[in-house]
Amino acid sequence: MNNLLKNIKRFFPVIFLLIIFNTKVIAQENKTVPNIEKTYLHTDRDTYFLGETLWFKAYNVYAFNNFLFDNSKVLYVELIAPDSKIIARNKIELVKGIGNGDFTLADSLGVKKPGLYQLRAYTNWNRNFGDSFVFKKEINILNAFDLNNQIRDNNQKKEKASNSKQLKETEAQTFQFDFFPEGGSLIQNVSSIVAFKATDSNGQPILVKGKIFDSNGVLITLFLSLHDGMGKFQFIPKKDMEYHALITQNNGLEIKVPLPKALNTGYVLGYRHINDKSILIIKTNQETLDNNPNPILSFVCKSRGISYLEGTHQITNITTSLQIPTDNFPEGIIQMTLHDENKIPHSERLVYNNKKHDFEVTLNTNKSTYAPNEKAILNLKAKTKSGDVLPASFSVSVTDTNGADALDKNVSTICSYFLMESDIKGRVNNPGYYFDSTNTKRLEHLDLLLLTQGWRDFLWKTIPERTETKPYALEKGISISGRVKQLFGKKAKEGANVTLALMNANGLKIENTETDTLGQFSFVNLYFKGKTNMFLNTVNKKGKAKGEIILYPIDQPPLPINFKTNITVKPIDSTFKDIKEAVLRKYVNYGVALENVLDEVEIIATKKTKTTSLYGIPDYSYVVDEKSPITNDIFQFIQMTIPSVIVDGTSIRFTRYNGAALIILDGFPLNDASQLSYIQPDNVEKIDAIKGPSAAIYGSVAANGVIAIYSKDSTDNVSEKKQYHSISEKVDGFYEAKIFYSPDLNAPNYFKDNKDAVRNTIYWNPYAHLDKTGNFSATFFNTELETKVKVSLEGITTTGVPVVKHTYYSIKKM
Repeated sequence: MNNLLKNIKRFFPVIFLLIIFNTKVIAQENKTVPNIEKTYLHTDRDTYFLGETLWFKAYNVYAFNNFLFDNSKVLYVELIAPDSKIIARNKIELVKGIGNGDFTLADSLGVKKPGLYQLRAYTNWNRNFGDSFVFKKEINILNAFDLNNQIRDNNQKKEKASNSKQLKETEAQTFQFDFFPEGGSLIQNVSSIVAFKATDSNGQPILVKGKIFDSNGVLITLFLSLHDGMGKFQFIPKKDMEYHALITQNNGLEIKVPLPKALNTGYVLGYRHINDKSILIIKTNQETLDNNPNPILSFVCKSRGISYLEGTHQITNITTSLQIPTDNFPEGIIQMTLHDENKIPHSERLVYNNKKHDFEVTLNTNKSTYAPNEKAILNLKAKTKSGDVLPASFSVSVTDTNGADALDKNVSTICSYFLMESDIKGRVNNPGYYFDSTNTKRLEHLDLLLLTQGWRDFLWKTIPERTETKPYALEKGISISGRVKQLFGKKAKEGANVTLALMNANGLKIENTETDTLGQFSFVNLYFKGKTNMFLNTVNKKGKAKGEIILYPIDQPPLPINFKTNITVKPIDSTFKDIKEAVLRKYVNYGVALENVLDEVEIIATKKTKTTSLYGIPDYSYVVDEKSPITNDIFQFIQMTIPSVIVDGTSIRFTRYNGAALIILDGFPLNDASQLSYIQPDNVEKIDAIKGPSAAIYGSVAANGVIAIYSKDSTDNVSEKKQYHSISEKVDGFYEAKIFYSPDLNAPNYFKDNKDAVRNTIYWNPYAHLDKTGNFSATFFNTELETKVKVSLEGITTTGVPVVKHTYYSIKKM
């Protein structure tokens, strides 16, 4: 331990009178830390219009160090409407912690009107650790064509409010102001920093000024908001004296707020960052030292629940300054807690540990100004200071600001979310402000945020433990499970054969298993995309269809919704009005007809009752109807309905050939006829037999003829007589993300380009990954509109460092 103290002193020389206390460093690798995941969605924008597509990239990380986490493979992304109903839910495949997807914000999806919506993302595993690890993001969806109505309604509301004395009195009552002493409490005769925060009835920050008075009416000090309704002041609470503040808002409203009562004895933990040194200050009063002379206090520094530094120190003076080494601390919020000899916490302080990175990321375009429709070249370069390629995953969006680029300047980013927002409960106003490297006041104001909102709502007070009452499984893929029981009774069918078939446009997958002693079966870690026809069938050891299948829910029900739009929703202000007017001008000035921006329309027609053969006219065709024979399985059914066919077990051949026929199921050739075993005769719509030259369309594998089987659509796949031993239904696989369409003026597509010529997202790439030289380049064509364009890059390195870069360019007529 003495060597450790020598090393600390050697690397952290004392520039003024400080005490280096006895410490021990705790490594990050803590085997008891649970595998908690944290998710962030980078969206192409934060404000959309009805009918547009919302694009997103998902980053799933290990919550304790922000490393991309190859843990869960399934991410649930939900879109929640203003009425707190889930209108869309996608299962996104995660590959080594990343995935992507989209939502079309149209009536067919459930986006029926403009308003404030919520985007939510979580894994099934993270449901074990509570709502704090669920990603949530508010998005505004506007309608450019109801501009006049919305502005008129808003003006009427403002006029009504201005003429309502009762409403003004209500606002005065709901005007919120809170004091937050540094470290948690005020101590009599101890100089303390007191932070404050002021918000209106909607939770929005407001500018205030105030005066502090003692119980004798003597003015003690003045204060004023410094940033977003927050500020701080310093004073010494005297013994047996009470204090209050008179707070005045800009509109003249005034309220009286008492300060927290000072304790007779205790300890206050403070923090200062001076000349790149981290200084802790422990303050107390003489009365405390008289009651407990020379107390030994312990000190713990944690980041995201993990201890990085622990130590003890004997207190002999009313003020003690300690310099602490922070090189081994990760970037982000550090929780510093002071305990007494009985391990009782006395004071806590949250600070932000800012770190310089050993890499450089540059983002630029080949020009600062482009002509309308001109091709742009985007260049990204990321390397370490030593010249090596920076291992990272990035996503990039290029968007039209529509004349209001300030609207999303301080929105949430991957930096603000992983390093701050996800560690502080509650909503942070303009979170991107604190991570704008060009903002010289960002760290000072971030400290104000931690003194106020962090003081009351810090997440990592303890490491969350997995809930045992409702355990949720770690999903490495899609699982389909259930049990088989006696048809009449509850007795489990042990050792029953269960066959699962999944069929969609990507092909056919068949798996088999047996039930356990409880009659349960499970197919785990399945991978399939989009709407898929699922067939389940069970037979006993003799191959007879026996028993009843009980299918368990494939997807867990969604998390409860806690989306209150009335807290954070803002009236339509001039900024939104400018955006709506700009978008409306696009459609009018650039000849995009209204029908091109209307909601999607679903066309419903009468379904054809006859399935068309895929290859022309077969030699023989059998259409299943109510007169069809009743058989035990599909093989007997083929034997009885198709002439000149011999069925031996699961082998099917024509009498004129010695070899087995090629079996085609809904257009997909089967490797083995035994794969038909899950198909029930009731699920068949038609069977074609091709014995002659027509079979040549399938090549040499069809030399012995073809048996083509067409199953019913899943909506019709229900027998009049219920088959308890089989289940047929359509299930959702992983969401098949759309590919972003970027117009190519060298190969125009009129039907797409007519609308996309005025698109608000000009380019989107969820996988802007570097080549071997550390570079990424993309080309795209600009729109016809003269405007300012924002290029945004977000991503994370393999060492868990989030990265955000922005650049801008203009489109102007030359």
